[in-house]
Amino acid sequence: MPAPTAAETAATPQGHPQRWLILGVICLAQLTVLLDNTVLNVAIPSLTRELDAATSDIQWMINAYSLVQSGLLLTAGSAADRYGRKKMLIAGLALFGVGSLAAGLADSTGQLIAARAGMGIGGALLLTTTLAVAMQIFAPQEQPKAIGIWSAVNALGFAIGPLIGGFMLGHFWWGAIFLINLPVAALGLAAVVALVPESKNPRGDRPDLLGALLSTIGMASLVYAIISGPEHGWTSVRVLTPATVAVLVLALFAYWESRIPYPMLDLHFFRDRRFTGAVAGAVLITFGMGGALFLLTQHLQFVLGYGPLEAGLRTAPLALSVVALNFTGLSARWTAKLGTPVSIALGMVLMSGGLVSIATLAAQGYTGTLLGLLLIGAGCAVANPAMAHAIMSAIPPAKAGVGAGINGTLAEFGNGLGVAVLGAVLNSRFAALIPMAAASLPAALASADSARERERITDAFSSGLETSQLVGALAVLLGGLLAAELLRRAERADSAVTASA
Repeated sequence: MPAPTAAETAATPQGHPQRWLILGVICLAQLTVLLDNTVLNVAIPSLTRELDAATSDIQWMINAYSLVQSGLLLTAGSAADRYGRKKMLIAGLALFGVGSLAAGLADSTGQLIAARAGMGIGGALLLTTTLAVAMQIFAPQEQPKAIGIWSAVNALGFAIGPLIGGFMLGHFWWGAIFLINLPVAALGLAAVVALVPESKNPRGDRPDLLGALLSTIGMASLVYAIISGPEHGWTSVRVLTPATVAVLVLALFAYWESRIPYPMLDLHFFRDRRFTGAVAGAVLITFGMGGALFLLTQHLQFVLGYGPLEAGLRTAPLALSVVALNFTGLSARWTAKLGTPVSIALGMVLMSGGLVSIATLAAQGYTGTLLGLLLIGAGCAVANPAMAHAIMSAIPPAKAGVGAGINGTLAEFGNGLGVAVLGAVLNSRFAALIPMAAASLPAALASADSARERERITDAFSSGLETSQLVGALAVLLGGLLAAELLRRAERADSAVTASA
């Protein structure tokens, strides 16, 4: 007997009969993609040494992946709605596997950056379709729980990337952190073909290719300007030129989206305060978390002297706390009791406190870092599901792919921008304290001619890390307060409309 279609599933109050197994399959696919946002962090010392990579090269290796996703997620979501979400899942897994193979075999920074960009194309197709499929196969009353699990896997991918990367680097060469994706992609491909039902919006709008091009160029130019600032000066031509291009192209993107009948990003969505509040929180939470993890892995290895596996193990409590709170349902019960606005505010206050703990106490030992990781994990477990559900509930079900694209685009952009901005803050502070060592910490240490000089360089790097973490903490805190206030106003407006009716 054939599996139920999406339309038949929607008519069934209980949802698709194999919905939990399907959720496990799509979460596996999503986990693979998300791991590659952070798995590269612990390989930074190896890449710096073996590929002679400068700090800006490392940042582009990380940002090439997330920025390509940011530019293509909306188009991928629109294509999934029109042509079929199962088809896009299959295509995404295949492209991601090919990109992983190319990255694992790269022998130069340029090749690795190009391969990471290729992986981003497959990742864009995967990230949009996983959440869209979850919204289609679950009945409304089960959607919050399903999104909670999906969000836990989301956070898990960011958190355990350093752990997996550290394990692989402890036993193999750096390319293995990409080749490990191949069997997982193959398994996911077989499971998707066998289990996931096809679903699409027959009247879905055609992909907005020009919008995708404009958004990709605009965001890439913006991050390039941020990365180049510390090295070339914020008022230099090499920084002002891409910054100007970013402003003009992103303005043109917004104008184009407001004029065409099939926008990749429907600007009318921003009239919904629930959507706007959740979007603001999603950008800033990933900004602070992505950038902070990028900095934390460097602190553990460069400053505290841990190896890649040791550094990965010491970031694991973040992942474990997210899994414990989401998979046991504790965070879902807290959200039901407190409401969405308070839950988001609480979660992001906890995250901000965790970043402050890492910034101020990490230098005194691992205890401060452990406290910070647990606070960040608890905050993620509470805030992320609430924000994702707020975004998706503000989007028409027929455009679930577009909604997932919007959610993923802003989250990926926040993560990439967090790495760029907080990395730039670190570089600026480090260069100000050690003017001759702006290229990288390993280069500065190699040029030191005494133990006292090396200690001074390490202290300067620690100072830069502390400043960067505090900037991330402030961004997360402001995001929580803004998102909670907008969502609170949206709930009051909805209540007023209901009362008047």
